[in-house]
Amino acid sequence: MEPDITARTILIVEDDTELREALKTALTYEKFNVLVADNGETGLGMALDKHPDLILLDVIMPRMDGLETLKRLREDAWGKKAPVIIMTVLDDLEKIAEVVSAGGDEYVIKSDVTLGTLVGKIKARLKRETELLQKPHK
Repeated sequence: MEPDITARTILIVEDDTELREALKTALTYEKFNVLVADNGETGLGMALDKHPDLILLDVIMPRMDGLETLKRLREDAWGKKAPVIIMTVLDDLEKIAEVVSAGGDEYVIKSDVTLGTLVGKIKARLKRETELLQKPHK
């Protein structure tokens, strides 16, 4: 039986208003609950308060960038395991390595992915998380 991933909460932390709203619309259409933040500082507070099922996190943002947000998130007991998909315009291999070492689960280069593909990645990630939670522990 396929795990039900609808009604899950996604936190979008993105300073680009147009992209943030497009993501919110697409995810709402797919029956997700959507929270939004326009900078890392606000996003971190929302994540730690609301415990979303997945976080979409931009790297380059005002007030607190995505890497700092991710590092601080991973210091929290809940935040250590929160699924995070990093979104950026950067395709720098050093930056990708830095994101992975900071605890990013996936790295998406904005120019290389469509809205539909990104929604598909979110669904796949949530499905994997759900399946892991449903597996019996030995």
